[in-house]
Amino acid sequence: MTGLLRTVGLTALGAVLGAGAPAASIPGTLELRGKIVDGARRARPLRITVYGLESTYTESTLTDPGGEFRFHKLNPGPYSISMMRGGLGEVRRTVEVTASLADKKGVVRVTLPFSPAEAAASGNGALVSRNQLAIPSKARRKYEEARQRMAKHDSDGARLKFEEAVQISPEFSAAWNALGVLDYQHADYKSAEEHFRQAVEAEPASYEPQVNLGGVLLNLNRPEDALAFNQRAAEMRPKDALANAQLGMNYFALGRADNAERYLKAAEQIDPAHFSQPQWFLAAIYMRRGDRAAAARELRDLMQRHPDGFVANRARRALARIEEATVASPEAQAR
Repeated sequence: MTGLLRTVGLTALGAVLGAGAPAASIPGTLELRGKIVDGARRARPLRITVYGLESTYTESTLTDPGGEFRFHKLNPGPYSISMMRGGLGEVRRTVEVTASLADKKGVVRVTLPFSPAEAAASGNGALVSRNQLAIPSKARRKYEEARQRMAKHDSDGARLKFEEAVQISPEFSAAWNALGVLDYQHADYKSAEEHFRQAVEAEPASYEPQVNLGGVLLNLNRPEDALAFNQRAAEMRPKDALANAQLGMNYFALGRADNAERYLKAAEQIDPAHFSQPQWFLAAIYMRRGDRAAAARELRDLMQRHPDGFVANRARRALARIEEATVASPEAQAR
């Protein structure tokens, strides 16, 4: 279970807060169909796991011989897709499942790349530490039961099972991390911080609790405290979109725009639809530099990748402000 950092306000653009009406869709009626473009010479099936970024939903499947997969009855919203090959590692990408991107049957179709080199760099195929190998089977069963509850959108039941897992094995880093994610999704950031810290303490070499702790500290408006964790996450996975995005946001919050731009652009290049929406922060940086054209490009890209609801409406209003300022500028009037 990975980080779920929410985007903070883009006050530099004067964007108007307030959610607009999303395109009509009934919860639980959309389908995601994907095809993996596998860079391996002899492609074996991949384990595909979908994580709801606005819900506790998690479910897994294997690709068929053609590299395709599907998930049924999804609620509209962003999802993180994990593509895992045992012994190698994983690749993650963000997918927006929403009415505007679906066909008449409510199916969203995506094609996702799987690079063996990127998967190997993720570290998820590395050896597990002795601490984590020693987790009792009873605790692991509780963890798997929790994941099954999450697939049924039963967050309360999942929390109970995760808590039972850490009671059996206080060194179970993944279970502590999962509790932190549940706290985060319910906006209980203080509890999330505590659980992520316990996960880091149990397994300092694990990426997920490092990046999650860095993210929740940003939500708590503590960028100075967050920086070391976000730097460490980016060192652990330099090709990971989330690690780059959070470090970029961290530098942005600290007023270090050049550093922020470097990591935000990296995140945008790796996963253009990433749920952290690096385009917001890049647009703010460009506005502060007086480059309205670059800011407008970022906002248009954001609307294309997230076409429904709050994000699109907010970006549209921010873009309108930029266009108004451009028309009213002395340079435009002189032309």
